[in-house]
Amino acid sequence: MSSKGLKSTKRKDNESSEKPDALKSKKPKLSPSNPTDKKHNPTIQNQKPVGGQHGKPKAFGNNDKSVTLSKKERRVQAKELTEARKKRRKPHYTLEQELATLWEKMRRRDIGKEDRLKLISEALQKMKGKMHEIAGSHVSSRVLQTCLKYCSQDEKEVVFKELHPHFLSLASNTYAVHVLQKMLDGASKQQLSSCISSLRGHVASLLRHMVGSVVVDHAYHLGNAAQKQELLGELYSTELQLFKDLNSTSEKRVVDIIAKLGLQKGSVIRHMTAIVQPILEKGIVDHNITHKLLIEYMTVADKTSAAFVIQQLSGPLLIRMVHTRDGSRLAMLCVKHGSAKERKKLIKAMKTEKESHVGSIASDQYGSMVLACIFSIVDDTKLVTKIIVRELEANLKDLVMGKNGRRPLLQLLHPNSSRYFSRDDLASLDLSVPSLCLMDKSETLSETKDSDGKESAEEEKDEQEDTVTEQSGLEENVTIAGSKKDPLLRRQELLVKSGLAERLIDVCVENAEEFLKSNFAKEVMYEVAVGGCDGILLPTLSENLRELYQAIASVAAEPKPEESEKSSQHILEDFHSSRTIRRLVLDSPTFASILFKKALSGKCRSWAQGHCSRILSAFLETQDVQVREMAKEELQVLGDEGALKITGTKKPE
Repeated sequence: MSSKGLKSTKRKDNESSEKPDALKSKKPKLSPSNPTDKKHNPTIQNQKPVGGQHGKPKAFGNNDKSVTLSKKERRVQAKELTEARKKRRKPHYTLEQELATLWEKMRRRDIGKEDRLKLISEALQKMKGKMHEIAGSHVSSRVLQTCLKYCSQDEKEVVFKELHPHFLSLASNTYAVHVLQKMLDGASKQQLSSCISSLRGHVASLLRHMVGSVVVDHAYHLGNAAQKQELLGELYSTELQLFKDLNSTSEKRVVDIIAKLGLQKGSVIRHMTAIVQPILEKGIVDHNITHKLLIEYMTVADKTSAAFVIQQLSGPLLIRMVHTRDGSRLAMLCVKHGSAKERKKLIKAMKTEKESHVGSIASDQYGSMVLACIFSIVDDTKLVTKIIVRELEANLKDLVMGKNGRRPLLQLLHPNSSRYFSRDDLASLDLSVPSLCLMDKSETLSETKDSDGKESAEEEKDEQEDTVTEQSGLEENVTIAGSKKDPLLRRQELLVKSGLAERLIDVCVENAEEFLKSNFAKEVMYEVAVGGCDGILLPTLSENLRELYQAIASVAAEPKPEESEKSSQHILEDFHSSRTIRRLVLDSPTFASILFKKALSGKCRSWAQGHCSRILSAFLETQDVQVREMAKEELQVLGDEGALKITGTKKPE
């Protein structure tokens, strides 16, 4: 810019600054005496605001730019404009406002039943003919849910008839899905069957939808065996999707369905792969029907497809699945057939920087079996100790007392015991993926072949016999795929070297009486006291175990309470504790001698009745000669007098 331009600009600025105040602002100030003041001029109050640039209100009147608004007036005007826009955008906006008012009244807890029913009837009457339109609103959908929860059966019929034709469209709506769940919960058998039939042909597409999958899984959860099979059938093959009559409840597994109907296995695998892959890629794995689909897919998938599923699931996705039966079995398959990297990823996902899932998994019915599987298979004991064992140590008492929390501990103390694990639990630990097992077996055979690359018929026959023997024994160790470490060494590292066993003994000493009287904790107490299976605790923790024996004997040595003073049963008279102590007398000579010397010697006559009599008779039934001879003199007299009933006395070898 030239010097002349600068001078002219400065001249203009100086001139403008020298103008009098009356010329600087042309906008008059509002005052009580000013006729343009809104508060004192009713004509201005009734005038509509005129919108300025970008929809912002400027002034009142017909394009009168001489009047400004206060902040409060601008807020009121903006609210009015927002309401007007909502009325234009939402056809049922006024109705939703009325329903919200009724909802605030009907959902109160202190309202009477009759008053609530009147409000519900009024709300349903207002919604009549428009339910399917307003069910997708975040406000009116809540009203409809409350109505379905408390309304009569006739009113539920009305709602069902109006919503059922629009079931599929509503199933994909974020808010309407909750209405459908309430509707399914209160549906009759015929209505539920009708809803499941309306899903026919759309199950696969809805399972790939984040919202629609919730409706499908809810219907699957409420359906009977035939209805569940109907929903699963179309996920297995195109034929089952097109022809409903092919589904039957007698063949539930996809392998059996293929054999019965003569379907092509390759076609079934391709159909299931097209459904499974998008579900895994989107991470929609929280539903029971999805877990069932995946576990069935693993039984027929080739090794490439099965390895893909394990790779996709190993990590945070699998942590969300372990709370169901099929989900926990999938987790066990991933642990068994996954690589070391995938196992590490899965275990690390159990504990993040924000929270740890180990405690909740250990307390879950099915999640606890996943931890038991990890203890039996994973060779990286340092990682397992750091992430899982340390978390279990922080809450040992609750785990020992819990029905499910004790399972991982019992798996370390006595692996695969049919006394502590059901047949279904042991079957879950023994599961494997057929295609991956064949691959592992072929690799093993290739390593063991002789230099000529041939095996004799006798060796092959012996291998087959060994395989049958391993599969038939329930208490035998499961076939471990991908594990190289000796099972006993793994148990020692996880249980003894990690310090878990020592901490477990301390907890048992602190809570000896409570654990022995507990229906669940008594099993852990027994296994710890005898030193675990194969005496794994005895070489290094014998002194700690002796402290435990002393603690139990001290509680047993307490005087027998009088009938009037009985607040709880004595440890020798309680049903659970007396049987556990009897087992310990039979299986642990050291405990038996400490108990007799400290608590029973000279007092056997007073304990010769009730549940304690079984403990006394165990001293004469034990295989240990020293224990038997120690108690024989006092107990034999009671037996001869008939004061003590001794049954099943075993003769010394």
